[in-house]
Amino acid sequence: MPSAHHDVAQIRLDNAMALFDEFVHATVKHADAATLRGLERRFAERLQIQPSYWSQIKGRSRQIGERLARQFEQLSHKPVGWMDEPHGTGTPGASALQADPEPAPTMPQDDDERFIVGLVLTYYRRHPQRARTRLLDLLGEVLAPAPPAPTAAAKKPAPTDDPHTLWLSTQAGVAPLKRKR
Repeated sequence: MPSAHHDVAQIRLDNAMALFDEFVHATVKHADAATLRGLERRFAERLQIQPSYWSQIKGRSRQIGERLARQFEQLSHKPVGWMDEPHGTGTPGASALQADPEPAPTMPQDDDERFIVGLVLTYYRRHPQRARTRLLDLLGEVLAPAPPAPTAAAKKPAPTDDPHTLWLSTQAGVAPLKRKR
């Protein structure tokens, strides 16, 4: 029954990441570098584990066993067994994404990249309109496709000042992130 063991391990990992997300939301009121520094270390301290052990759990080189799952539940004020049950934190079709043997090149490749992606998501979930505008301002030049070479017959399209239209046009060329197995 190795698949059932794998399922519990994946559910516990998903729930641990949900606990970290809750911790970030509860801890970070304004996302600035000084506040975010050491956030994962503080989360590990809250769960009474070493920061390196938390990093290994996130990196999937360690699994959350029975005793550690109960410890996470107790210290996070969750009912016994909470870590072993899915809580809808994943997306539909996540199991199909997890079965993908090769990670997409756009997937976060290490803890630093996962941390940055998590911060961006946290900021976006808290302030979607402001996040869109600020992220587009910050990343607009990188994400916007290069304009085609002008021709004599081509008419240059008028630039748009509407943030929603700019967001949609930028979003069209970016593939969504896939969950790592």
